[in-house]
Amino acid sequence: MKRVLVITYYWPPTGGSGVQRWVKFSKFLPEYGWQPVIYTPSNPEMQSVDETLIEEIPGSVEVVKRKITEPYGLYRNLFGKGSSTDMKTLTSEGKKSLKGRLSLWLRSNIFIPDPRVWWVRPSVKFLKEYLKEHPVDVIVTTGPPQSLHLIGLRLSRATGLPWISDFRDPWTKMYWFKKMGLTGCSERKHRRLEKKVLDGSSAVLTVTPMVRDFYKGLTPTRVEMITNGYDEEDFEGEVEKDGFFNITHTGLFPGDGNPEVLWEVLEEKAAADPEFAKALRIRLVGKTDAAVFASLKAHSLDGSVVDRGYLSHPEAVLEQRKASLLILPLRNDSDYAMILPGKLFEYVASDRPVLGIGQTDGAMADLLKETGAGIVCGWDGKTAVREFVSGCWEKFKAGDLAGTARDYEKYSRRNLTRALAALLESLSGEKRNQ
Repeated sequence: MKRVLVITYYWPPTGGSGVQRWVKFSKFLPEYGWQPVIYTPSNPEMQSVDETLIEEIPGSVEVVKRKITEPYGLYRNLFGKGSSTDMKTLTSEGKKSLKGRLSLWLRSNIFIPDPRVWWVRPSVKFLKEYLKEHPVDVIVTTGPPQSLHLIGLRLSRATGLPWISDFRDPWTKMYWFKKMGLTGCSERKHRRLEKKVLDGSSAVLTVTPMVRDFYKGLTPTRVEMITNGYDEEDFEGEVEKDGFFNITHTGLFPGDGNPEVLWEVLEEKAAADPEFAKALRIRLVGKTDAAVFASLKAHSLDGSVVDRGYLSHPEAVLEQRKASLLILPLRNDSDYAMILPGKLFEYVASDRPVLGIGQTDGAMADLLKETGAGIVCGWDGKTAVREFVSGCWEKFKAGDLAGTARDYEKYSRRNLTRALAALLESLSGEKRNQ
């Protein structure tokens, strides 16, 4: 069996669908003749761990852990124990205090590309020695954090091994990159490093068509796409109805993705239809921004809210399958058009109607149109939102909970892993022919 070294920051993983990517790949790769070897920090900075995902990984998967040095202790001494280190939070909309602006500036301009950069040099040194005794056929780095690609770049140069840089999110094209408060020098450094990684890779792997096409325009390196997906085993068995019209969102619900247009529609419909008001439940699974709760209250919907908070992955999938309508508002940012949220594939596999709110010409709109699973309405598309919600309500009253998704089996994790194995084979073959 061939071996692939996967360098990742998140192991054991959080519950995020994108991070589950390599858990699921590791689960299925042995079926296609590839043994994953996971290299990961022993002391990562992580807010949550979903132990149920670890249970899915075959015991044969080798995990190598090494201590990482990160500046978060010093950072919190300066800005307080509760200070966020997450770039998504630091760059969120809203007026920032002097401390907030200073925090963002230091995080953005001192640690390039991110605070895990201190792990690059010791990891390359360790892995060069490790690979002498434990050879592999291909190296994979998966980011963010993008620092891990710098490990792959140096390690591939030192060993001659083929290397795949897997971009779960783009680097300089990520929606919050322009909000980081970078100096001109810092921004140029980010772009130089990104170009070095792209050009130095044996293959670049992306998760959305738009990111793939963007990177094809930046590098002569082979650029492929393997999306995120869903695991068929997570959707086995029947789900009992609970009698409520459940409008469900799972995962992170940020303030800059707050769908005011949806809340307006629900408020008006509840006021006009007592039966709808009685049946309505807005189920929130995961971390929900305070601005979303405030908006729900302002629209007199707080009595219909069921806040489940963080749940394990199996519990979150169950919530999706119990829904009458799944909602997925995107962040209100033009660069978010190229993003395909990982949970979208599980939404589609749940076979429930999906209402997206965001860019109507973006990657999510294309996928929902392709699969027939739902629609995407603009942030001001009140008429379209009203019609879609009303249609779902009528189906609910008729006892029909099923969605209209079709031809989505190609997005199963097993089928996607087959495509990954083929890519690994092609690169290992190139290595043998050198």
